[in-house]
Amino acid sequence: MFLIVLVGPTGVGKTEVALELAQQLKTGIISADSRQIYKYMNIGTAKPTRSQQELVRHYLIDLIEPDQIYSAADYARDAGQVIQKFHTHGQIPLLVGGTGLYIRAVTEGIFEGPGADPDFRQEMERLAGLYGSDYLHRKLQRIDPETAVRLHANDLVRIIRALEVYHLTGKPLSYHHKQSSWGHLRYPTCFLGLTRPREELYQRINHRVEAMIAQGFVEEVKALLERGYHPSLHAMQSLGYKQMTEFILKGGSLDKTVLNIQKETRHYAKRQLTWFRQNPWITWLHILESQAPSEVAQQCLRLIKAFYSKVKPKDFKNSISN
Repeated sequence: MFLIVLVGPTGVGKTEVALELAQQLKTGIISADSRQIYKYMNIGTAKPTRSQQELVRHYLIDLIEPDQIYSAADYARDAGQVIQKFHTHGQIPLLVGGTGLYIRAVTEGIFEGPGADPDFRQEMERLAGLYGSDYLHRKLQRIDPETAVRLHANDLVRIIRALEVYHLTGKPLSYHHKQSSWGHLRYPTCFLGLTRPREELYQRINHRVEAMIAQGFVEEVKALLERGYHPSLHAMQSLGYKQMTEFILKGGSLDKTVLNIQKETRHYAKRQLTWFRQNPWITWLHILESQAPSEVAQQCLRLIKAFYSKVKPKDFKNSISN
């Protein structure tokens, strides 16, 4: 089985390029975004619009309610099933997103880890309530800096799980990942990465957050709260939603909230790039604002053809011949 993966930091322009590329390849897009899996969370996750989804079929978005739990292992299972369907129809699927753990779980497998320790989790939640999630993030930095660098300090669920793995096994989560299938691809995969000059990327991020506000992001978060989704939920603690929830419930300045979301999003983009640059298989495309998505898609297509000409995927020759 064969796979194309398009990655890059938030705001780099993956969606527009992927739409062009999917049409050229006559295939669909599998989302690799850990926030687009949630229903009702559209604006803040930059979920593909209805018209974009009508243009190219998207998979693995709107999977669960914001109060449901969904792991990277769940994602790997579901994505694997979709990939199999593509191959059954003689298509090469296009996996697109910025959630590095999801992409790695699909392409290399994942360490599922030991069972849960409810007492330990309860104690960690108590400490987080007393001292904040930053306190637990600092604990994780001391025992597992590799995992800590890819987790935001607000990602309490995953921070506690990483601490729990160490508590139960005596080894950090990053160690277990290295001992598992990580580092060995499950099937031939063409990895493409999009990046831009830093200042250009940051400017795009700032404009994107401003556009989210104009599109009704405040109203979207209010609607989630009115539906009864508690601010402490993992989904509601995600980037943008956490800051906007605090603004709605506690008041303050919308302008300052926007600036904070922009700053946190820039930091997130930096962490994404740090994660993806550890992947030796990615071929990076350094794009400029002057380049149209169709032009970048053509560059991707040339790289894909070159990649698959080497591995000779005879079953899928027609998928990339046009």
